[in-house]
Amino acid sequence: MSKKRRNHSPEFKSKVALAAIKGDKTLTETLSAIWHQQQSDREMEETAD
Repeated sequence: MSKKRRNHSPEFKSKVALAAIKGDKTLTETLSAIWHQQQSDREMEETAD
């Protein structure tokens, strides 16, 4: 069974690119932080409805 390919929004990609250019954190730390932020944003939107 094949996995569904993830499509990342342009906003997500730009955040990752800017963070990579800054170089403050590793790529893994950056992606994790952005991912968790997006998840919490989605949860907030779902509970607001």
